[in-house]
Amino acid sequence: MSENGLENRVVMVTGAARRIGAAIVTRLHANGARVAIHYRGSADDAESLASRLNEQRPGSAGTFQADLLDSSSIPQLVADVVGWGGRLDALVNNASTFYPTPIGTITESEWDDLVGSNLKAPLFLSQAATPHLRDAGGAIVNIVDIHAQRPLRNHPVYGPAKAALAMLTRSLAKDLAPEIRVNGVSPGAILWPEDGMSDAAQQTILRQVPLQRAGDPDDIAGCVLYLLRDAPYVTGQIVAVDGGRSIGW
Repeated sequence: MSENGLENRVVMVTGAARRIGAAIVTRLHANGARVAIHYRGSADDAESLASRLNEQRPGSAGTFQADLLDSSSIPQLVADVVGWGGRLDALVNNASTFYPTPIGTITESEWDDLVGSNLKAPLFLSQAATPHLRDAGGAIVNIVDIHAQRPLRNHPVYGPAKAALAMLTRSLAKDLAPEIRVNGVSPGAILWPEDGMSDAAQQTILRQVPLQRAGDPDDIAGCVLYLLRDAPYVTGQIVAVDGGRSIGW
């Protein structure tokens, strides 16, 4: 991003209060960034994370609430982050909803939720952030999914939404160059679903992974750090962080 890396650069991460988002925030903060922690409903988690980070460096973390399904709220969210940080150097579109929608049961509200969080919000966030990122010579990283390439059974809305996000990543890389780089990270088996998954189902997935284990949220955070800090000649790429699973399909 610059000769000083992420030192005092302002990075907004959406869906950042918990899980992979919190890992990304923590890793970027540890490498000098000032982090804008977006959340929708996890206020306690977001405030707790910001408090821990501000104990390390006062004023280095802020929290910002917004429902990204309401696209009219997005310009104000970006303005609030810029007002707090004085600038915006990078955007990480991490916020996402994920759940099955078997054919015959799909509702329009599920479509709006899954497409809204995984495609519409990243587009409108990127659009609102573009003037600030262009001024900073900044970057965007979209959190995609390996199932953007290969369908996951009973997820005929989520998968296509992530596939569209992959295309959006490449489209923005072309449209926003040369000032702004745009890349993606596609996680594999990193965290199991919050509503649970049987041990048998987990083992079935892990048998498809050449490295024979699940990943860790910090694996995703490390790739995001690389794309923001260490990859000035990389744009339009989507990196699979999946233990090799996608090469064996």
